[in-house]
Amino acid sequence: MHFDLPQLIKSLGYFGVWAIIFAESGLLIGFFLPGDSLLFTAGFIASQNLLNVWILMIGAFICAFLGDNVGYTTGHRFGRRLFQREDSWLFHRKHVVKTQQFYQQYGKKTIVLARFVPIVRTFAPIVAGLGAMEYRTFLFYNLIGGFVWTFGITLLGYFLGKSLPAEQLDKYLLPIIGLIIVLSLLPSILHVIKEYRTNKK
Repeated sequence: MHFDLPQLIKSLGYFGVWAIIFAESGLLIGFFLPGDSLLFTAGFIASQNLLNVWILMIGAFICAFLGDNVGYTTGHRFGRRLFQREDSWLFHRKHVVKTQQFYQQYGKKTIVLARFVPIVRTFAPIVAGLGAMEYRTFLFYNLIGGFVWTFGITLLGYFLGKSLPAEQLDKYLLPIIGLIIVLSLLPSILHVIKEYRTNKK
């Protein structure tokens, strides 16, 4: 089955994009959703006047912010139980452990930096609620991270779409989306390689 992200965005509209951003930002089921490429492509589509870029970005920011708050609340109330759950297709404890290691490396900045790392993006607010961060501090970094991520990635797609000739848009969009997916996965790939080399020693 061919997955056509631009067509999906056109079909779902604003609320579809916002729902995906909300789910990826704070629901356990959202870790596999395409946040970076979704925002970029939506911005690209907005450059063709099919969506209003300001409505798109403001809604995405609100949903990213609210999603992280749901994740924080989940971690605060049920976090300890996550370590007692059996692994399933929906939940893997290794994602929580990986996010905790991310916290150890980057501290409070994790809430901002995690926005740009798939999987970690979903579990960072949950781990924050688990006890790594007080809520006021989390709220501050959540606002910054949500704003930079949603506005930054969306505007990148928007201005790139404006800069390309109309007849070449389809030619360049899919390769650019592919590049964004690779770049977003690169930190995770490098982390796996580093762990592999460490375990071999």
